[in-house]
Amino acid sequence: MSSQAPLIDVRDVVKHFGSVIALSGISMTVNRGEVMCLLGDNGAGKSTLIKTLSGVHRPTTGEYYVEGKLVDFTSPRDALDAGIATVYQDLAMIPLMSVTRNFFMGREPMKGVWPFRYVDFDHCAEVTREEMHRIGIDVRDPNQAVGTLSGGERQCVAIARAVYFGAKVLILDEPTSALGVAQTSMVLKYIHQVRQKGLGVIFITHNVRHAYAVGDRFTVLNRGKTLGTYGKSEIAIDELQNLMAGGKELQAVSEELGGMV
Repeated sequence: MSSQAPLIDVRDVVKHFGSVIALSGISMTVNRGEVMCLLGDNGAGKSTLIKTLSGVHRPTTGEYYVEGKLVDFTSPRDALDAGIATVYQDLAMIPLMSVTRNFFMGREPMKGVWPFRYVDFDHCAEVTREEMHRIGIDVRDPNQAVGTLSGGERQCVAIARAVYFGAKVLILDEPTSALGVAQTSMVLKYIHQVRQKGLGVIFITHNVRHAYAVGDRFTVLNRGKTLGTYGKSEIAIDELQNLMAGGKELQAVSEELGGMV
């Protein structure tokens, strides 16, 4: 295992669901301190790819390396143990539970000796307050319901939770899709902070402008295939938009509609 190896390196990954080919030879790398943006329209294969990376699906064929080591995840727990953390759109949070309980859900620190062990809620609350303050969110009471936070703040809680518990790669599934301008700015700034810590980020989005604001490289998917991977200096935002949206097809439609006017 080489320290210089990419955090994630997938090579010619193919995924079949019966006779349906969801992924057809996808190759992609994610390096330390890098935001890799994964772009594509509905049905492009983004969801299948991130579920394959996060251990939900096993690839039909192809190779998957984490820090230079060939892996074969059989469950999301395997991926999490290897440092691959996925934050889905629904955030896997319970709105009526406190920020602290959501932050430590499933990983509660215990005190005492069996059979008198109990959750150390004071430590949980202190850590939650500190981690939120570190990213610029003032949680006055960590015991307040997470549902009282804004959408952007909840996204940041979910990301902070993954970072705190040792994630090396963050997979963010459409984190800005339902957010306003201010909340989107908050999330994008935090993604930039995470990159500066040396983590790798896979940012899945439909919004090219959000991707271009924080992305280092961009991989565009279409119908389970890679249309290309580009560095920021290699492609302009308008070119990226056209590539993602089907460029020539859009131009043909535009000309057709123009001819009808």
